[in-house]
Amino acid sequence: MGLAVSKSGHDAETTDAIDELRGQWRRERPDLDLAHLDAMALVGRIRRADHLLSKGMKKVFADHGLEFAEFDVIATLRRVGAPHELTAGGLLKSAMVTSGAITNRLDKLERKGLIERRPDPADRRSVRVRLTEAGLDVVDRAVVAHIANEERMLAALPPEDRAAVDAALRRLLVSLGDTHLG
Repeated sequence: MGLAVSKSGHDAETTDAIDELRGQWRRERPDLDLAHLDAMALVGRIRRADHLLSKGMKKVFADHGLEFAEFDVIATLRRVGAPHELTAGGLLKSAMVTSGAITNRLDKLERKGLIERRPDPADRRSVRVRLTEAGLDVVDRAVVAHIANEERMLAALPPEDRAAVDAALRRLLVSLGDTHLG
């Protein structure tokens, strides 16, 4: 990666909140293996980055009248291609939430006129969820703003660092069993 790393394990010019936490553990529990503290720090950074990135995305979605969870649903419908439709069960697998949570999301999106639900002609017990024209318009505008926002938030990482982080996180996710949706 492109960052110069000091012997203390972080960029020589900057520290983050996790460095402070790790220092506290080293001070209070010098008996702990440093490798374990490094693992704790890495997991902490992943969680903290997720929190800060999510916080940074919230405004972009709000600017389009959406919450992240709503964007997740309409983006899923958008990327499956025309007619931008899935069963509620298909959405449930993609969103990895409870059926109650997906129902709540669908209710909100339907009230906003962004999706419509109708019985599945092939299975009367199933419901199909489809983007409306308004939903397609909102998701197409929101995704452009979302990508620009993600680029802005990742601007501190040069391309080679992004590639290295991406590859490392992919290996981690595969090792944790996250190899496909659903």
